[in-house]
Amino acid sequence: MSNAIKAANTATRTHTGKVEKKEYMKHGWFWTILFALVSIAWIYPILLVVFNSFKQKIYISSQTFSLPNAKSWVGLSNYTDGIEKTDFISSFWWTVVITVGSVALILLCTSMCAWWIVRVDNWAAKGLYLLFLFNMIVPFQMVMYPLAKLTDMFSLNTPWGLWIIYLGFGAGLAVFMFTGVVKGIPSEIEEAAMIDGASVPRTFFTVVVPMMKPSIVSVAILETMWIWNDYLLPYLTLDGNKYMTISIAVQYLKGGYGAVDMGAMMGCLVLAIIPIVVFYLFCQKFIIAGVTAGAVKG
Repeated sequence: MSNAIKAANTATRTHTGKVEKKEYMKHGWFWTILFALVSIAWIYPILLVVFNSFKQKIYISSQTFSLPNAKSWVGLSNYTDGIEKTDFISSFWWTVVITVGSVALILLCTSMCAWWIVRVDNWAAKGLYLLFLFNMIVPFQMVMYPLAKLTDMFSLNTPWGLWIIYLGFGAGLAVFMFTGVVKGIPSEIEEAAMIDGASVPRTFFTVVVPMMKPSIVSVAILETMWIWNDYLLPYLTLDGNKYMTISIAVQYLKGGYGAVDMGAMMGCLVLAIIPIVVFYLFCQKFIIAGVTAGAVKG
């Protein structure tokens, strides 16, 4: 009797499993198609910029959504015009300097700060953590004028001065994510390293940082995409006579009375998009793991 009951239970579980698998496959196809359509909707504007970068200026406005043809095709002339008119090479390297320096400073300072907040866990650390959270919700428009004034007063209107400003604005999100990650790291591992003679800096860089790698990469992606594409903060702070980012340089393609060299602008936009897209594709496998790790522990 018991063998018959076991056989019946096994058959029931097998049948239930097959039904659940069919349901999963049915819903899986639905979500796959849905998100494929959403992805196309997001990618289409980028493709539109790429297509239009190979058209003559008049056809960009009159035939915006059509593919280039023999009549509208201009090859790479839009790219060469954009590079010449905006001094794109110089703007590109200043953008690289600002982005790399700012992201490196944000990752270094905020990861150490988050580790200190979690491990110290006193009223001062909790108060500092609340200040970082408050930093995430303060509208930028509230601090635009005093920021521009302080930037001139302390001579921070340079690319390396902008590193400090970006550290202040980017620290909130980074500390929030890193704090959640550090809470998930057992303190016993760090204590064992210190017992073996490791100093505090060595413990952090050789024990904690490797365990934070997914979240570090995900924060680096988010901060890089923000800083690379940012227009307003460099425009308000940098000395425009000496330094110019890509976002600012592209705006100089606008002429008088609203005239815009759309061909050169499209070429510059494509050149500006390529590095950040390549960087994101190279690091994207870490972003889900990093965001999840920072969100599990509150």
